[in-house]
Amino acid sequence: MARISAISGCVVAAVAALIILPAKAESDSSYAPVALKEDFTETLQRMIGDKRKVMKRHNRHLEERYDLSDRSSTSGATMSGGKAIQVGVRVLLGKKMSWEKLASLSPDDVRGKGLWPKGFLPLPHPNHPEGGMLFPKFHIDEVLRQEQRDLTRFDLDFAMPEHFLPEFPAPIYLTTRKDLGDVSRGQLVTLMNYYELFDGILNPKQLEGLRLLVTPFPQQQFNSTADRRSAEPSRGVSCLDCHANGHTNAATHLAGDARPQNFRHRIDTPTLRGVNIQQLFGSQRALKSIEDFTEFEQRGAYFDGDIVIAVKKGVNILERGSQVHAMAEFQSILDFPPAPKLDLLGHLDSEKASESELRGQALFFGKAQCGSCHQAPYYTDNLMHDLRTERFFEPQDVQGRMAMGDGRSRPFLFAVSAIHRRTFTMGGS
Repeated sequence: MARISAISGCVVAAVAALIILPAKAESDSSYAPVALKEDFTETLQRMIGDKRKVMKRHNRHLEERYDLSDRSSTSGATMSGGKAIQVGVRVLLGKKMSWEKLASLSPDDVRGKGLWPKGFLPLPHPNHPEGGMLFPKFHIDEVLRQEQRDLTRFDLDFAMPEHFLPEFPAPIYLTTRKDLGDVSRGQLVTLMNYYELFDGILNPKQLEGLRLLVTPFPQQQFNSTADRRSAEPSRGVSCLDCHANGHTNAATHLAGDARPQNFRHRIDTPTLRGVNIQQLFGSQRALKSIEDFTEFEQRGAYFDGDIVIAVKKGVNILERGSQVHAMAEFQSILDFPPAPKLDLLGHLDSEKASESELRGQALFFGKAQCGSCHQAPYYTDNLMHDLRTERFFEPQDVQGRMAMGDGRSRPFLFAVSAIHRRTFTMGGS
């Protein structure tokens, strides 16, 4: 009995010691909280109440960075579906600064004097600590009309003006059927119409891949759990909700690459056009195939890169040999739009291009050195590059997003490539 009493005394002493130890300070974790501490109704009411303040702050931040006015090209240059292209430099400078003066300064001077334009700092998510998928209203409205599936978030609205966004619905061009031109027939491809539009154009494997790409699956903000960001339980999000018609609608999200939350990159969804010639995918992850990226998205990135939350919210485990491969095969036949002013080597035909376009090309391949990385004919070299932007500014918090040097990355060269092709042509996109 004495021995048991002694042991009991040790246990009591140990427990007492634990009780009086100072609590561990909270710190950022790689994992999102799994157990909820707030009822869904309370979360809904709180975030709806905060929404106006959050959006006002983000819109003010955009206006401090950019000229957001609608300035369409008067040259007749349009996207491939006919939407007008915006022109002009949109990053704002300080009142006493000019581009010529800024260009004359060394990186050390720019950094030391705090002269780096705000518009060149990484852009945060509208609510960076929260993050998550956020869709433009025109896409939300069309999906709701076709599928009765609502992609509205109760806590945030899409903020970028529509005149800066890709045309909608975007035309679809296929490497396998160049003779058909735009095969979308002016429609947003969804689960409701994909078969009607593509039966007889795709082979059965590609058709099955497209079906999976337009099938909604649970996602971090759109699912049936109580920590969703849709007012009602949701069937989820499809791959082509962001990569609309195999292109993009500029839907916003945060990359799953980094932790903690304030180090994560904002994503403005890149196009899938031309992934057939792409060798690296993603930003800092640098996944090595479109199959890798497709599988990664479903297993982790749909849930902000958190495999624990993926299990909680309903992860869709794709079978690599059939489903993933079929999805990748369809993505790999998405082609660039026609570029009638470019020759076989990806340069402007001097007889078709305007004087202004030729000046732009000379700058692109000359003084600006864009062509050093964005090499013709596809305007990518399929490598990772470190632009060392930290040369120009001190690390700083920008609306909850830590702006600092990001190391080697491949920030969606194909999205940039599409812009170059659009700039050099009348009919590119």
